[in-house]
Formats: sequence, structure tokens, C-alpha cells
Amino acid sequence: MAVIGSGAIGARVIAALAAGGIDGAVLAGVVTRRPTALAEALGALAEDVTDFGDDLSGAIAASDLVVECAGIAAARDAGLTAIVAGRDLLVVSIGALADPHARAALTAGPGVLRLATGAVGGLDLLGAAARHGGIPGGITQASLTSTKQAAALVQPWMADAEVARLSDATAPFVLFEGTVSDAVDRFPGSLNVACALAHATGLWEDTVVRLVADPAAERTTHEIAASGAAGDYRFVMTNAVSDVNPASSAVVAESVLRGIAELARPSASFA
Repeated sequence: MAVIGSGAIGARVIAALAAGGIDGAVLAGVVTRRPTALAEALGALAEDVTDFGDDLSGAIAASDLVVECAGIAAARDAGLTAIVAGRDLLVVSIGALADPHARAALTAGPGVLRLATGAVGGLDLLGAAARHGGIPGGITQASLTSTKQAAALVQPWMADAEVARLSDATAPFVLFEGTVSDAVDRFPGSLNVACALAHATGLWEDTVVRLVADPAAERTTHEIAASGAAGDYRFVMTNAVSDVNPASSAVVAESVLRGIAELARPSASFA
């Protein structure tokens, strides 16, 4: 398999694969534009891993699974190249699916799109509930409220006043409330989980997303609420943040590695 990206999530995934941490999974190489990425992630092990640089075609040719850890643009563009080439694609940046055109292209095959849901759970149950015997209405309402450390939510597009509000906050406040597509557009590194929820329920246009900035938050909290004819559901997840990227949860990389392990050695465990 090949890994695209060598940031906070990618580096952890690359290191685990290079060290032989997953039975049946062999790292063919890494696609990254940073010349020092492999050395930073692997140290001496870097000598045994192929650095494809920006040679995506070469990486795809050498792999049966491509793992995206490089952001929404990579999932949408490089990911589509892998899918069209007939390779399975494991996507971290589920936010790419917020665009209906990208969603259609990535699920058209011949490769199979697989999603690493990362920092949230309960999606298998919600997906089943949404079916409700095949009758629409199993889930008719869904919301996601994510609470993160305020300073980690600063975005390049923000005006100085907004940045100051986050930097100087003394109490939690709702920074954003809106649709899945708006959430991913404004906070692409923080609200991929909104797409995971919408994908499970099918409520792409109707899911309500809230982002709470909390200056005292030491962990990231995601609260999912959903209801409909199938029942009422509520899940709360509180995750330790990544040491490298405080806008992301540390468990995301482990979710990717678990997904790889399931593909490498299918078993009777829950997905």
C-alpha cells in the first residue's frame, strides 16, 4: 500500500507500517512533497521506505490500497486518481464528500472507497437506523456539536478581530453553526466528522453542525444527536488531542491503522 501525506496523522501511520506493526500490510512507499518527511517520521527506517515524492502514478502502480492522510484536496484529486485506477482508497479527509460531485466520483469505482471515521463512533448504528426497514424517516434529524481548544481553531481566512476573539477568550462560545458543507469549507481540519455523520444518516443538507470554542478545553468533545422513526440517539466522545496538531484528535491515526489492519486481515470484529 501507499500513503499520501506525512503530517501529524500520516507520520504516525507511516511509522507503524514501516515498523511492521500491522500483519499482512506492506508499505510500498509514501507520496509527499516534503523532502525531509520520511526522515522526520522514520529516522533510520527511512532508508527502507520508497519516497515517491509527487509521483502519484508510481505509488498507485505499486499498491493495492492507497491511504489518504493529506487533506480534502488530496482526497478529492489524488484519491479519485486511485479510484479510477481500480485501487481501494482509505480516506481520512472525509470532508471531501461534502461536495456532491466529488462524492459521486469517488464512489463510482472501479476502486472501492473506504472511510476512516476517526474521532467519532456510533455511525454503524445510525446507518442501520436510517434504513428502518428501507422506509425513509428512520433518521430525520441529526446534529453534531464539536468543542475544541479555542486557540487551535484560528483559520487563515479570519479577520484580526476573529483571531483575537479566539486568542483572548475566557469562556466557551459558539464559533460556528451551519450546514455540513459550510462547516467543512470554513474548518476543513476540524469538522471532517460532520461528513461522517451525514454519510451515515444520508442527511447531507439537513445535519446541523456547531463548533464551540473553549479556551479551557484540554480534550476535543464531539456530541452527536439523531432521531427519527427508528429511535433517539446520542453519543458523546471526548478525545485526547494530537500532540502535533491540536486541531485533530490523537485517535484519528489509530482509526486509520485499525482500518488497514481489518483490510489486511479480515476477521469477525466490528468495523
